[in-house]
Amino acid sequence: MGAGGWQWNDAWIFVSAVIAERLERDRALHAALPVTGASLADLLAAADFLHHAVPSRDELQESLRRLAGAGLIVVEDDIIEVAPSGEQLWRTRPFSGLSSAVMTLQAQLNRATRPGDSDWALDEQTYATAVREYSLRLADGR
Repeated sequence: MGAGGWQWNDAWIFVSAVIAERLERDRALHAALPVTGASLADLLAAADFLHHAVPSRDELQESLRRLAGAGLIVVEDDIIEVAPSGEQLWRTRPFSGLSSAVMTLQAQLNRATRPGDSDWALDEQTYATAVREYSLRLADGR
């Protein structure tokens, strides 16, 4: 696919969503809590872990819109879940370690589907709250 295909940021955010959701699922199951998906702060933490950077509000909003529009993730308010088609894409990817997962997923995305577009929007206050929550976790050593 050409310029309209999946971007590196889309793959970065998708892999981050997978990691964040799995960590949140494990935490909830161990604490006997309901599984609700990953928060934006969880996603920021996973993105920082993968790339040593926190995506900007615009980067995050654009990628989440494209991924949700393609049916790979579900975003409701500030909770992100990997959709069944996203799970399928993740499970059928060529195996690679985390160091190359984003590059592998970008290629997989471009072979599997086209980016979509959803009308979900990330306002400045919600983004700032997620960044603040993630920053507090870092300060607490979590």
